[in-house]
Order: sequence, then structure tokens, then C-alpha cells
Amino acid sequence: MRAFVIASVASLASIVAAPARADQACKPVVGSFEAHITTEGCTAGPGLLCTSGRVWGGIQGNYFFTMASLVPTGAVAPPTASVPSIFFFTGNSDVTLKDGGHALGIDTGTIDLPFIPGGRGGFASLITFSGPVSGQIRLRGELQGDTTSGDYIGTLCTAP
Repeated sequence: MRAFVIASVASLASIVAAPARADQACKPVVGSFEAHITTEGCTAGPGLLCTSGRVWGGIQGNYFFTMASLVPTGAVAPPTASVPSIFFFTGNSDVTLKDGGHALGIDTGTIDLPFIPGGRGGFASLITFSGPVSGQIRLRGELQGDTTSGDYIGTLCTAP
């Protein structure tokens, strides 16, 4: 039975995994970011937010994030497995690259909201890019006041 489960997982992984297209050049990226909560150009719904700032390192450009959802951990987990200040979020990221192109991504993550009692401001997220720029980066950072900052690591692919 164990061999069947391992074979099934391996088979599923090979079906689900999306290899880089042969016409793309992929590279590892590592860097940092800093952004500020903004209302300018923000289309997020009530109770949600946008941030605007910059990224540098392996990805260089200006960054805009629009939060699409914010769900308390208590909504999906029992009280013994949730923290009142920690929320799951989704959103859309748009990085305007130095060459004028855009890296468009879907952002998913968890944040410990600092303006809720007990919140410390830490967050982690995964941005999955698709389109002319594809790939995935992992971010970790802090939200202090109206400023987010932190670092990222991942892989991006572009058409040669």
C-alpha cells in the first residue's frame, strides 16, 4: 500500500508540475522590497488595502499590490489552532520592470496584523507570476506602521 501511495504522489506531481517552456529563459532571483500602504490607485474593497513601492536585487522595478481577500484564521480553523491577529490573504501584484514590462502575479499569504491586539506585523507570501514573465517568488517581511519591507527568493522565467 505504501508503494502505491508513493507512486500515486509521484505520478500526480509529474502531471501537476509545469515545466518551463523551451522558449523561456529562467533564472533564480533574490532581493528585497519596501512599500507603503496607499489609497492612490487602490481598487481594493472595504477593509482591504494596497501597497506601492519598489523591489531590487534579482527583480528591479516598482511594485503595486492590491489585496483581494482577508480571512481570519478563526474562520477556517478551530480556536485551538487560530490566532486572532493572524489572517490569510490573497491579492494581485504588478511589478513594473525597468524595461517598462510588467510581471503580473497572484499573491497568497499570511499576515499577523500589527493593529490588532497581539499582532506583531510579520508576514509571508507566495507570488505566482504568469504571462510574459512567469515563475514564483517567496516573500517574508514586516508591516510596521504603513511600511512593509522584507526579502524574496525564487525563480522567474522570461521569453529570450
